[in-house]
Amino acid sequence: MENASSLSDDLTRRAPYDAADHLSEVPPVEAATALIEVNPMLAQQILSEMGERKRCEVLAAAPVDKARQWMRNQEYPEDSVGWLMEPPVAVFRPQMTVRETIEALRVLTKKAFITYGYVTDGQNRLIGVLVMRDLMLGDPDKPLSEVMWTRLFTLSPEMSLTDAMKASVNRHYPVYPVCDAGGHLIGLVRGQSLFEARAIEISAQAGTMMGVEKEERLTTPLLRSLKLRHPWLQVNLLTAFAAGAVVGAFQDTLDQVLILAVFLPVMAGQSGNTGCQALAVALRGLTLGEIGSGQERRLVIKEGLLGLLNGALVGLTAGLGMTGYALMQGHEKAVLLGIVVFISMVASCIVSGLCGAMIPLGLRRLGADPATASSIFLTTATDIVSMGFFLGLARWLVV
Repeated sequence: MENASSLSDDLTRRAPYDAADHLSEVPPVEAATALIEVNPMLAQQILSEMGERKRCEVLAAAPVDKARQWMRNQEYPEDSVGWLMEPPVAVFRPQMTVRETIEALRVLTKKAFITYGYVTDGQNRLIGVLVMRDLMLGDPDKPLSEVMWTRLFTLSPEMSLTDAMKASVNRHYPVYPVCDAGGHLIGLVRGQSLFEARAIEISAQAGTMMGVEKEERLTTPLLRSLKLRHPWLQVNLLTAFAAGAVVGAFQDTLDQVLILAVFLPVMAGQSGNTGCQALAVALRGLTLGEIGSGQERRLVIKEGLLGLLNGALVGLTAGLGMTGYALMQGHEKAVLLGIVVFISMVASCIVSGLCGAMIPLGLRRLGADPATASSIFLTTATDIVSMGFFLGLARWLVV
């Protein structure tokens, strides 16, 4: 039998579906205790993966306020502030005195870790926040309405984690109150939980870019990992066939100018790297919420111009390399081949930069995860364009 601490540590190392399966063999009381100790986002994900019967047993075994909060949190979208909410504690009325509040806190601190106190009206609307220092040093007979802070900063449950991080980045509070549209206090979010949850989402993107699902972990069973990864490899294979078909269409050109084959990997590699740089910037911007409405065009134009400039610089080097190599081979059109490489490199880098910016934006607009398949589509686009343009231009000018 695992104790709560070791069980909660184990849950954090597992994917949510795997953690849910593991808890199916654990008594409900122990499962509920372990879920209370993990990040609230992870707890919600695990609960959503549980079977209906097991979830009900865990909710019944949890403290009433915690169970109610878990059920309320499920009403909000995943990756939102609502999934991180914890039950409000230390909630008082404005007419209570400082002395009465301190006495109440003596009892509450035995059950929960309290950072701030919260003052609400008769309709549970948040009207003030109590800082412990002001409370302890205040006149014992003063009402809370005279010692509370009324300049409130709150989060809404529908906010995405990215928006919440942006809103709170300059407000380093340990705990943030969460209020609905009517100003009612419905939960609390700890700053550590907020940034920890977002860090988990960001760390998953490196895997999803390569077709590795964010729910896969080191402990994921072999067959499930195969099921999660293999479909993307099949998609990548099909796109590779498309790139191969382009080369095949210019087989006669390669037969006549064999030297072109030497520079095919150079074209594909350089354009691919240019596209990956643009893709990384686009995904970072989407993740951090920097690319809002109206910013997409700016991103695309910038990456297109960078592709032009980078393509001209590397194209000059590659063109000189092709010219020198062709002269060494005694080719009569060495200079023309160098020009072909230069023009092709410029065109390929421009298209690669545009694709690196536009593919994730297009996937987001279609409602898909931009990180999941961007790299696969980008590789296909850059290979087809770079090799197709290179061989097509060579056929036109050289053959």
